[in-house]
Amino acid sequence: MKTIVICSGGLDSVSLAHMVAEEHQLTRLVSFDYGQRHKKELDYAAAAAERLGVPHDIIDMRGIGAALSGSALTDDIDVPDGHYAEETMKVTVVPNRNAIMLTIAYGIAAANGDDAVATAVHGGDHFIYPDCRPAFTEAFDAMQRAALDGYADVRLYTPFVHRTKGDIVTAGVAHNTPFADTWSCYKGGDKHCGRCGTCVERREAFHLAGVEDPTVYADPDFWKAAIAGKDGA
Repeated sequence: MKTIVICSGGLDSVSLAHMVAEEHQLTRLVSFDYGQRHKKELDYAAAAAERLGVPHDIIDMRGIGAALSGSALTDDIDVPDGHYAEETMKVTVVPNRNAIMLTIAYGIAAANGDDAVATAVHGGDHFIYPDCRPAFTEAFDAMQRAALDGYADVRLYTPFVHRTKGDIVTAGVAHNTPFADTWSCYKGGDKHCGRCGTCVERREAFHLAGVEDPTVYADPDFWKAAIAGKDGA
């Protein structure tokens, strides 16, 4: 299955890229610059493409991202600390981001004769990101099949949509993903902050998978308090 992977440079999508490279035919990585404050993640996506020996497309969505205002990922709004399973994390939603990216990726796949578009949405995303939920991915795939009917047959590949981030770490180990060469933190500093939702979720995932976390965090122990708060909610 000739497959392109939407790759942000994060743990999930880089692990997916390594998995696709071993289990299918990885044809390219596609990344998006939508004006995110953690734009440094794209460097990690580029490194993954070079490591896996495939082309890397970076799509400039900054104009679109500027119109999707109100998110802590693109606007001058503080990225909150804590676990993803908290209402405060909804400020990190960029409206329709995944839907827009997937639409573009399907077009690229169709133009290049690929069979599938792979994205690393997972169960932990469901709470706050509606365009990461199974109902969305299934409906989107049906819509794109209609959009490309008679021109191309491209399917959506979402192997983690019913799985946890801990499961992704386990899969990443199985496919030799270099976790240290991935970037998750939404704050985009010199090192992972250890406090934002994606840092907490990242650290928790390694813990749940029983895998040593090679990530250097500015606050390496905050995740424990964040998890305790989530469990006590």
